[in-house]
Amino acid sequence: MNLHELDSYFRDLEARDVYSGVVLVTQGDNELFAGAYGCASRAWDVRNTLETRFDTASVTKLFTAVSILQLVEQGLVSLDASVVEFLSLTDTTISKEVTLFHLLTHSSGIGDDADEEAGERYEDLWKEKPNYSIQCTADFLPQILHNPPNFPPGEGCRYCNVGFILLGLVIEQVTGLDYAEYVQKHVFDRCGMASSGFFRKDHVHPLLAEGNDPIYDDENTLTGWKRNIYSFPPIGSPDAGTYVTAADLDRFLRSVQAGELLSPPMTAEFLSSKVDYNPPRQWRVGYGLEFFLGAAGDVEFFEKEGINSGVSAMLRHIPSLDINIVLLSNMENGVWEPAKKVYQLITS
Repeated sequence: MNLHELDSYFRDLEARDVYSGVVLVTQGDNELFAGAYGCASRAWDVRNTLETRFDTASVTKLFTAVSILQLVEQGLVSLDASVVEFLSLTDTTISKEVTLFHLLTHSSGIGDDADEEAGERYEDLWKEKPNYSIQCTADFLPQILHNPPNFPPGEGCRYCNVGFILLGLVIEQVTGLDYAEYVQKHVFDRCGMASSGFFRKDHVHPLLAEGNDPIYDDENTLTGWKRNIYSFPPIGSPDAGTYVTAADLDRFLRSVQAGELLSPPMTAEFLSSKVDYNPPRQWRVGYGLEFFLGAAGDVEFFEKEGINSGVSAMLRHIPSLDINIVLLSNMENGVWEPAKKVYQLITS
């Protein structure tokens, strides 16, 4: 990999105000490349560093998935359990046939609160409902329970955020702990993610990147920046919103692969695909992870990405090279084109 070319590429994006964030590439225990670009705070012109903590959006779902699998290993819950029966969610539009497996693999058919596959934006949920009305996992229930389903459980695959909210409620019911407290103790602490956590956006915490997106006029000229403070609830939830450093996110995946969070059999389950997208594509879905298949059906890479207003993130692993790619950005459109470039440089 041409490291000089990669740094020059990101410096150019930074100069054009189209990338703000960090990038980390590792191979086994070796760091191949690390860089920080743009501003953690544009208002105060504070630069991003490799110690900056970024909102990961839906990458958080990986922590929820590992937590559920830990409880399955302990015999405290089954992947075949009906979520309606387990959480006593009667008199709702959620089918009794929906299991934890369906929730983990986006095959439940539950109607999402914001159908992102249909082009709906998550931030639009808070135009009429105050975002600060969501203070704990159970507060999401009113916007979950009565949505019309997209398909019967197990008969399709459609990305669904609220499925992971329900998984978070399962974690809380089984353990008696708040979701964030469980993840901190049994995921972050166990694999040494010392800088990561669920930090309230309405409290002051050091080294947190502020989410910003550019504002353009009709002639596509940059005229200002929009903060994302009203775009989601004030604290992360089982489907999104954990803050991490790039090194911590890399450490998480390495720890999973080393068997530090799950037993060897369950680790293998977590790192394997389970469900085809509907209609079938080159992608398959696992327990939070998404797998890109080559022409021969082998896994070229697997990943989890996240996006929200002022936030984009990606964790990608290339099995044949044992390479991790971590991209964290405090811009909504930050990581997508850079992810293609980094992957091209690594594999060419």
